[in-house]
Parts: sequence; C-alpha cells; structure tokens
Amino acid sequence: MQQHPSTRRPTSATWIVVLMSASVLINYIDRGNLAVVGPQFMASLNLPEDRFGLLGSAFFVTYVLAMIPAGWLSDRYGAKPVLAVGVAIWSLATLLTGYAGAFAAIFALRLLLGIGESVAFPATSKMMAGQLDVAHAGTANGAIAFGYMVGPAIGVAAGTVLLTRYGWRSTFITFGGLSLLWLIPWLMIRVHEPVLAHREDPAAADAPGYREILAQRGLWGASLGHFASNYNFYFILFWLPSYLESQRGFSPAKMGAIAVGAYIINALSAFGAGVATDRWVKRGGSPTLAYKSLMGLNHLFSIFCMAGLVLLPERLAIACLYAYEVVMGVSSPGVFAISQVLAGPTATGRWVGIQNALGNVAGIFAPYITGLMIVMGHGRYEGGFAVAALVNVLGLVGWLWILPRIEPIDWRAARRGLRAVSPE
Repeated sequence: MQQHPSTRRPTSATWIVVLMSASVLINYIDRGNLAVVGPQFMASLNLPEDRFGLLGSAFFVTYVLAMIPAGWLSDRYGAKPVLAVGVAIWSLATLLTGYAGAFAAIFALRLLLGIGESVAFPATSKMMAGQLDVAHAGTANGAIAFGYMVGPAIGVAAGTVLLTRYGWRSTFITFGGLSLLWLIPWLMIRVHEPVLAHREDPAAADAPGYREILAQRGLWGASLGHFASNYNFYFILFWLPSYLESQRGFSPAKMGAIAVGAYIINALSAFGAGVATDRWVKRGGSPTLAYKSLMGLNHLFSIFCMAGLVLLPERLAIACLYAYEVVMGVSSPGVFAISQVLAGPTATGRWVGIQNALGNVAGIFAPYITGLMIVMGHGRYEGGFAVAALVNVLGLVGWLWILPRIEPIDWRAARRGLRAVSPE
C-alpha cells in the first residue's frame, strides 16, 4: 500500500547537505567556464582584456542585484523551490552561451546566469539554518565550501579537455546540459521549513523584519569581511588561468594542472576546517574564537600570498598560490556558518541575501578593474595583484573588529530595542 505523502519521513539532513554541496559545485563550474576558455574565447571573438573583464563583471551585476530578492523568496516560500528554479535558470543560461555568437548575446546570458545563481547561498543557508544546530554548522558549511571550491577544479580539468578537443563552445553546452540533471534528486526531497508564507508556524510568526536585520552590527561586519574574501577569490578564479598562460608562459595543460591542484587543496582545507571547528565547539570551545581566528588568519596570510604570486620566481609563486588556497579554504566555512548562527532559521535567507549581495560587489570590481589595470600596464599583472593584497585589510576590520560575539541573536529583544530608540 502506498504511503500518503504527508506521512512520509523527511529527507535526512546528510543527503540534503550532499545535494546542496553538489548544487554549489555546479554553480561554480558554470560561472567559471568563461575563465577556463579565456584566451581561446578572446581570440575567437577578437576581444581585448577589458571587454573580457566586462563579461566577468556582468555576471555579478545581476548576481548582486538579485541576491536580496532571492533571500526574501527563500524565507517566504522555502529553499527547496527557490533553489530548483535558480538551478534551471543558470543551467539554461550556460547551455545557450555555447550557441551565442555575438558579444551582446553573451553579455545578456551572463546577466541571466547571475540571476539564476543568486539563489544558491541564501537558499542553502536558509535550509541549513532550519535543519542543523550550531554544533554541526561547521561540517555542513565545510561540505558546501568543498562543493564550490572543488567545482572550479572540475571545471578547469574537464573544461580544458573539452576546450582543446572540441573548442570553447563545447564547454558551455556540456556543462549546461549536465547541470539540469541535478534537479531530478532535488525535487524528490522532503523537508519542513519555517517560511513567512505560513504565519501559523510559531517560528515563522516570530521572524524579524528587514529593519531588525539591518540594525545588526554583525551583518555589516560579516558583509565587509565577505567582500574582502570574495575579492581575492574572484580575482584568482577569473584571472589565474590567463595570468599563468600569458604572464608565466604556461601551456594550457600545465595551467590546468596547477589550477586543479590549487582548487583541490582549497576544497580539502575547507572541509577539514569545518569538521575541526565542529569538534572544537562540541568540546565546549568558543565559536567566536574559532571562527574569528580562521578569518583573520586568511586575510593576514593572503596579503603576502598575493604579493608572492606575482613577484617571486615560478616555484615560489606556485607555493604562494597553494598557501593562499589553504588559508582561504580554512576560513570558508565561517563565511556562512557565522551568519547562520547569528540569524537563525527564520532570518538566515534574508540575512545571507544582504550579506552575499554586499560581499559579491567584489565580483563586479575584481574582474573588470583587473582587466583595466592589465591594459594600462601593457599586459602586466602587478597592479591587479597589489589591489587584491590591499583589500585584505578590509577583511581584518570586518571579521575581527566590527563582528560581535558569534551567538544566536534574540530577535524579540532586538525588536524591543528598536522600539525603545524609535521616536514617538
């Protein structure tokens, strides 16, 4: 006898985290395809570096603008349907890029890609805040970070093979088509989420509004730190392949091997740090000490790694790249775990929507500014690396100074506090 749908058991949290990790893995493959095919793509369409950088920035314009609505939709209707729609949109945008022939068409598809991918982190954070407790946040976010960090490794490895054998268009067509297959298992999961559309749910009824969320110091500290983390990450993600080929003289195969190794180190560091942080918290350690230490370590070491990448001889420069991937990886679970702990299950979608929007403004600046600086420097990359190094100072300010103690916010008390300071 078939079980009634309402009596079926919810899907296990482990399987949900695996699927969400797979979704961000796909997300970063699809957004990173353009960087992998960069030199051949620019030659095929006769594009200079600044125009190529503009395509990279175009994605982030809509990605940032759609982020806050994506967070609201996740809190309002739940992460499951919002993430499904987003994956469908970004997969189709990737697929169609393989058939586009004009700069304007590719630019428009990059804008569409940004809209689709904007749902990923608000939706996954919303889901995890509702399904997991603080003691498991590190491992779950480590798994998510593993997905979005190993995604570029897979994208570079497989994309390089497709590029060399079949041309740059095959990369977009193949990955766009495969991305759609993720929807099959995702649509089959069952979860309970407190959503704003169901005001009869006690958890949803107590949810804070945007006014309470925007009044939190933690939101602004996390957003500034997120911006600095993302600037370095997107700078490396978008320009590393071109830098290794054009500046260091690497072949596409050697470039691919170096980049894949770097991204794998990044992914393993992220997952290991997430597990270690959870163990620390379960043994009574302070989440504040754990997460703030890792965030500060990342930005401090990244200053030196960015400089070493462009100034040192080849072997030492690659060592700096791998060192950067390690410190960036160990800080990655905290970027969203901190927000999930602070905001709680009813506010995480909107909180992360705001934080991720502000943090990903870096994605608008990093590709295009770097492209302009390369043109101004007559093909040299030193200026781009210098800016990336200096941005880490903002990360130290955001994570270590502005961010308060990492513990769940009492939203009722926050609401009372706002009423107390409001004019009569």
